Amino acid sequence: MNDYLQKILQAQPINYEAFLKKLPEQFRRRHRELFATEKVQANRWMVTVLDETAFAELQHVMEAPANRVDAAKKGNSHRHQTEVSFLLVYHQGLSSSRPDVVVIGNDSVDSGFHRASSVLIVENERNFYQYRDMLNFTGAALGRRLALSQCDVVLGGGNRVTRAAILDWLAGYKDVFCAFDYDAGGLQMFSTISASLGDKARFVQPTDWQPWQGHFCKIPDSTERFTKAIALAEGLGFVSLAEAFRATGKFMEQEMILDE
Repeated sequence: MNDYLQKILQAQPINYEAFLKKLPEQFRRRHRELFATEKVQANRWMVTVLDETAFAELQHVMEAPANRVDAAKKGNSHRHQTEVSFLLVYHQGLSSSRPDVVVIGNDSVDSGFHRASSVLIVENERNFYQYRDMLNFTGAALGRRLALSQCDVVLGGGNRVTRAAILDWLAGYKDVFCAFDYDAGGLQMFSTISASLGDKARFVQPTDWQPWQGHFCKIPDSTERFTKAIALAEGLGFVSLAEAFRATGKFMEQEMILDE
């Protein structure tokens, strides 16, 4: 977005339609009052600023926020990650079915327990709560037995575990097993983790997808999401998963693991 603003200031042509899609709603509603346009070639417009005060306000809004509070003042707190993150974790030292909490700051970690050598990240809350079933499923997929004595279990939904501070914390494990939805979102999340952690990150999936094809029930939101999932699966080397996508035309949500 800031690139568009700089080009407007420098009297360079831009793709105005793409620019409008990125404009915050309060400015997009008024764009005819703020800008005059002249088409100079295909998909390129010269843009003249009509309201300098509003343009200055737009520049301020689009500046990278200094912190979460600053981002909220600019209308969207999600433009800046929180300075602290919380992770729910099941580990061997628990005395009840209530998970423990890890507090991760930019330069500090408060965990209060001795971590196992491996960790299983579970995307869905229900699957996380049934961590024993997920450990069994993961063990079967890996061809080894898994229990809390060797493997902590972390709730990682909503892309939480792709934050830099959490990835740094996860790097302290020998193995990081990723149990995510079998769709574009889950594969993208694993791709991000794998890019940071390398070979220690492993995607949890059955060795043979054929018996699981009846569990592919989620219709993709769009053709683009479906083709992206196939491309991600193939790019990550998950050829059999890509074939399952093609065979069913659908995705498989993590909850279906508990249906077995």
